[in-house]
Amino acid sequence: MKQLEELYEQYTGTKATTCEELPVSGSNRRYFRLTGPKLSIIGAKGTSKEENMAFIEISNHFKSLKLSVPKVYAVSKDKLCYLQEDLGDTTLFNEIANGRERGDYNAHEISLLKKTIALLPKIQFEGGKDLNYKVCYPQPEFDSRNIWFDLNYFKYNFLKTTGLDFSEIKLHAEMEKMVKDLMKLWGGANTFMYRDFQARNVMLVKGKPYFIDFQGGRKGPFYYDLASFVWQARAKYSDELKEILINTYKNELKKYVEVSDEEFHNNLRLFVLFRSMQVLGAYGFRGYFEKKPHFLKSIPYAIDNLKRLIDKPFTQYPYLQELLTKLTNMRELRDLRRETKLEVHIFSFAYKKGIPMDDSGNGGGYVFDCRALENPGKFERFRQFTGMDEVVIKYLEDEGGITKYLKNVYELTDAHVRKFMERKFTHLQICFGCTGGQHRSVYCAEHLAARVAKKFNVRVLLTHRELNVEREL
Repeated sequence: MKQLEELYEQYTGTKATTCEELPVSGSNRRYFRLTGPKLSIIGAKGTSKEENMAFIEISNHFKSLKLSVPKVYAVSKDKLCYLQEDLGDTTLFNEIANGRERGDYNAHEISLLKKTIALLPKIQFEGGKDLNYKVCYPQPEFDSRNIWFDLNYFKYNFLKTTGLDFSEIKLHAEMEKMVKDLMKLWGGANTFMYRDFQARNVMLVKGKPYFIDFQGGRKGPFYYDLASFVWQARAKYSDELKEILINTYKNELKKYVEVSDEEFHNNLRLFVLFRSMQVLGAYGFRGYFEKKPHFLKSIPYAIDNLKRLIDKPFTQYPYLQELLTKLTNMRELRDLRRETKLEVHIFSFAYKKGIPMDDSGNGGGYVFDCRALENPGKFERFRQFTGMDEVVIKYLEDEGGITKYLKNVYELTDAHVRKFMERKFTHLQICFGCTGGQHRSVYCAEHLAARVAKKFNVRVLLTHRELNVEREL
C-alpha cells in the first residue's frame, strides 16, 4: 500500500522493507504490518474519515490517561490512513482457544479473562471522563434509536426467519417498554461504552491486555460491555465462570460507582437480554441474508445463552417471555443445540426396578449406589417427602455421610465430563440408585446436576424415574 509506505517513511525516516496485509476484520478497514530497520508498525487504511478520526481521537485520549491502547504515530493528510503501535499477533481470542474448544477453561485462561474484565471499568469511567464524545462515530451516544435498531434487527432478521407466529402489536408494545427501561437504567451517565468489547479486540503483550477497535464506542451504559464480553455466544463460558468474571468486574466497579448487588444483577440481566436479541439479529442477517455459514453455526450457542437467561422469567415482559420460550424450544433450534455440546443425563432410581437403560446406545458412564448412606425412608416422618424437600435435605446433610460421598463423586464425574468434552462425545449417563428412588438418590442426582450445569458448558437432563420428574437444567 503506497500511501502507508510513504507515511511510514515520513514518520521513521527510513523505507519499509516489508508490507504485509493482515487478516481482515469485520469492518471495511484494511491493516498492514510495515517493517523496516528501526521499527515495526501497523498501518490502517479506512474508507471513512470520520470513523478513522474517532479511533485516533479516542486512542489519543486513552493514551494520555495511560490506558492500555495502541499509540497512534502518524495520520495522512486525507485522514484515510494512519500508523499505530504494533502490539504483536497474540489476541485473547486465540490465547483461550483451547478452553473455548473444550468448553472448560484452565487456570491460565481464566486468569487472562479476569485480567481483561478487571480493566473494563477503568476504560469506561476514567476513559469516559473528559472524552470529547462529539468525535464518536457514527453518533456520540447510546440512545433509544440504537435500541430500536437492534430490537428490529432481531425481529426482522431472525425472529421472522424462524416462521414462528407472533403478534407484531403485542411485541411492539413490550419492545417500547424495554426501550424506556434500558434508557432509564443508564440515565445518561458519563461513561464510555466500548460497543464491541470482545476477546478478538484484546491483544496480549507479555500477558498484559491491550485494547483495540474501539472506534464504534460512544457515551453509554457500562452494563452493555459487560454483557457483550461475558455472554459471547461461542465463548461457551460455564455459569460458574460467568459468575467469576462478573464478580471480578464488580470489585473494580466499586472504585467508581456504588450499586447494590440486587440492582446490579437486575440491571445486567436486562442488558444481557437486549444484547442476546441483538446478537441473534446479527447472526440472522449475516447468515441467512449474506449467506455466511460461520454466523449460522453460532446461532445454537446464542440460543443456548438465551434459554439459560429466560429460565428466570422476565415478568415485566410477559409476551416477550412467552415468545422467547417458544423460540428457544423450537425443534429446529433445539436439535442444533444438541449437536453442539455434550449431553449429561443424570438419573435417580430404585434398584428393585432396575438400572435405567442408556437410550443413546453409547453405554458406559456411572452408576452410584447410595444404599450405604443413612436412609431417611426408614422413618415415618420422612416417607411423604423426597430428596428435594428441605426436611430430608437437612437430615441427610446433618448426618454428614452424603457430603463426603458426593465429594468423591464430584471428583470422578468432573474428570469424566472434561474428557468427554475434549473428545467431542455427545452423551454421558450418570445414575444414582437407592432402595426406593425417593430420598438419597434424588438428593445426589439433584446436587450433581446443579453442579455440572453450573461448572460446564453442557446440556444437563435430570430424571427422577420413580417420581416421574424430568427437566433440563
